[in-house]
Amino acid sequence: MKALNVRFIEELVADKNQLLKLAEVLPENKIDCVSWKGFPYRPNVTFKIAQSASALFIRFDVEEKALRVNNFASNEPVYEDSCVEFFISFRDQYYYNLEFNAIGVALVGYGTKDKDSRKRLTAERISQIKTYSHISKDAGQDVKWNLMLYIPLALFEEEKISTLKGNSYTANFYKCGDELPEPHYVSWSPIQADEPNFHLPEFFGTLIF
Repeated sequence: MKALNVRFIEELVADKNQLLKLAEVLPENKIDCVSWKGFPYRPNVTFKIAQSASALFIRFDVEEKALRVNNFASNEPVYEDSCVEFFISFRDQYYYNLEFNAIGVALVGYGTKDKDSRKRLTAERISQIKTYSHISKDAGQDVKWNLMLYIPLALFEEEKISTLKGNSYTANFYKCGDELPEPHYVSWSPIQADEPNFHLPEFFGTLIF
């Protein structure tokens, strides 16, 4: 399984200009594992990640053939759109799934991989996440878009996370698009399953905070 050291930033605030500057100096990580032969399309996707005492910062950069944005409210099926995702587990079996389309609309859930145990966070809680997106499309070129996320640790209230620094947790990063012309399911850490399924915490990689 993959492992990644997450840089600590003393001051991290939900300011777009500051986050853009931070993204310039963070290392880039590829989301490029195609685990299912029936879905071979692999867009060009990378992510950057940092932590502070009170928040996580993630930036996704995507280049893909088509763009779909048909969901505009919290907890709608953004995975049908051009979508990036971040799943993180702070203890065995339980994990959060944070899913975002290209304009930053989010679906966020918590629980085990047993679907009956999972619950969706309220729109009010999801609004704690600050998102900044940019989409560009030149004639005859693939669509390029990026999404920056400022995720307060307070979002993870079920786990009562007071700090990340000095700890290791498991996580995975994804790119998907169920209803795009070429549906695809790409991950940072590889997955071993017969059918596309991101809800398999046993295949998460490790984030070292």
